[in-house]
Amino acid sequence: MVYETGDIAWMLVSAALVLIMTPAVGFFYGGMLRKNSMLSILGQTIIIMGIATIVWVTFGFSLAFGPDTAGLIGSFDFAFLHGIGIGNSPPDLSYFPTTIPPLLYMMFQGMFAIITAALIIGGIAERMKLRTVVLFMAIWITLIYPLVAHWVWGGGWIHQLGALDFAGGTVVHISAGAATLAAALVIGKRMSAQRGEVDQPHNIPFVVLGGALLWLGWFGFNGGSALGANDVAVNAFVTTQIAAATAGVSWGLISYLHLGRTSVMGMITGAVVGLVAITPAAGFVDVFGALAIGAVSPIFSYAAIHLRKRMGFDDALDVWACHGVGGTVGAVATGLLATSAVNDAIPDGLLYGGSIDLLGIQLFAVIVVWAFVFAATYAIMWTITKVIPDWRMTREEERIGPDIVQHGESAYS
Repeated sequence: MVYETGDIAWMLVSAALVLIMTPAVGFFYGGMLRKNSMLSILGQTIIIMGIATIVWVTFGFSLAFGPDTAGLIGSFDFAFLHGIGIGNSPPDLSYFPTTIPPLLYMMFQGMFAIITAALIIGGIAERMKLRTVVLFMAIWITLIYPLVAHWVWGGGWIHQLGALDFAGGTVVHISAGAATLAAALVIGKRMSAQRGEVDQPHNIPFVVLGGALLWLGWFGFNGGSALGANDVAVNAFVTTQIAAATAGVSWGLISYLHLGRTSVMGMITGAVVGLVAITPAAGFVDVFGALAIGAVSPIFSYAAIHLRKRMGFDDALDVWACHGVGGTVGAVATGLLATSAVNDAIPDGLLYGGSIDLLGIQLFAVIVVWAFVFAATYAIMWTITKVIPDWRMTREEERIGPDIVQHGESAYS
C-alpha cells in the first residue's frame, strides 16, 4: 500500500499535539484549585494517559472502530491491534482513511480517548481517593467512550443518521460534560463548598499556560481530524483560531458588562470555550460560522456557570458549563452553519439554504449522547460509592490536600 507522506507527517504531528493537551489540562485545572491540589491533578492526567492507552490498544479501538454490530458497537476484530499493524492495508470500512497507515489512525483516535477522560477530572477534583479515580476512569474509558465514538464516528447508528461531528463536540465534549455532571451529583460537594466557601485559584499564570497549550494542541485536534494535509485541514485550522480568538474577546466583554472588569482567567477560559464549540464544526463552517460560534458560545457557558452556582452542585472547575454546554452549542450550530462550499461531503445547514433535517439530526444526537453518558456515568459512580469502602477522602485529608495525602509531595517547597 502506498500512502501519502505529507498526510502521514501531518497526522503524526497532530497526534502529538493532541497528546500534549492532556498535561495542559493538568496545568489549566491545577492553577484554578488550591495549591495543595496541583500535583494531584497533574498526577491524574499522567495516570489517565497510561490507563487510556492500554485500554485503547487492547480492545478500546476495536470496540469503537471495528466492524459494526447492529449500529451499537464495533467488534473485537482489531483487538490488540490485530490486522492494523505495520504492513496492513486500511480495512474496507468507509471511515478509515486510505492515505495514512491504519496504525496511525488508531493512535490519533486514541489521543481523543485520553483527553476526554482527562477533562472529567476537573469536575470531581479534591474529593475522591486516588484508587477511586483510577477505578472510575478505567471503567468509564472501557464502557462508555468506545460506545459513543462508535455511534458517531465508527459507522454506528448516529453516524448512519447523518449527524455531523468533525472533531468531537459530542464524542469528546458533551461526553465529558455529561459525565462530570453525573459524577459531581453522586459524590457531592467538597468540604469547603459545604461550608459555603469559594476556593480561589492559586496560580492564574498556570491557568493561562495550560490554556495556551490547549489552544496550540487544538490545531492538531481539529486540523488533524481532516485525516490528511488537505483543504479541509486548512479550513479547520483557520476556523479554530477564529473561534478561539473571538470567544476570548466575547468572554472578556461579557465579564466587563456583568462585573465591571475583565478577568484574565475569564478570557483564557472563554478562548477554551470557543475551541470547544468550534470542535464539531471546524471542518464544516466558513469564516462567518467560526465568528458566530466564537461570539455566541461564551454567552451560554457564562450563563451555565452562574446557573450551576444557583443549583448548588459542585462541578469544581465548571467542566459541565464549558465543555458540555460549549460542545452542545457547537453541535447545534453545525446544523445551522455547515456549508458544502467548505466541505462538499456534507449537506448545507439551515442558514445556508439547507433543509431543517440536519438541524433536527444534530439536536437528536446531542440529546442522545447527553442522556446516555449522564445515565451510564451516574450508574457507574453510584455503584462505586456503594461497593468501595472509604472511596472518599476524609475531612482532615481534604483539609491537608491530596498532594500530601495521596502522593507525599508538594508542588511548592
